[in-house]
Amino acid sequence: GTSAEIAQSLGTVARSKGYATLARAAGLSRQTLRQSLTEDGNPSLDTFLKVVRALGLKLAVQAA
Repeated sequence: GTSAEIAQSLGTVARSKGYATLARAAGLSRQTLRQSLTEDGNPSLDTFLKVVRALGLKLAVQAA
């Protein structure tokens, strides 16, 4: 998907886990997390990776 779709999907997961809890685990403010993970959000790679790690996920890249 697009970067907006990925951010929005992570936002859906973040809401289910609770923004405050996830923000604490990621070392981010709740406000930054919420703003970054919306359809209009554009999280930095650093923010994206912090959220992925805080969710206990692993990012893998594969040849198309």
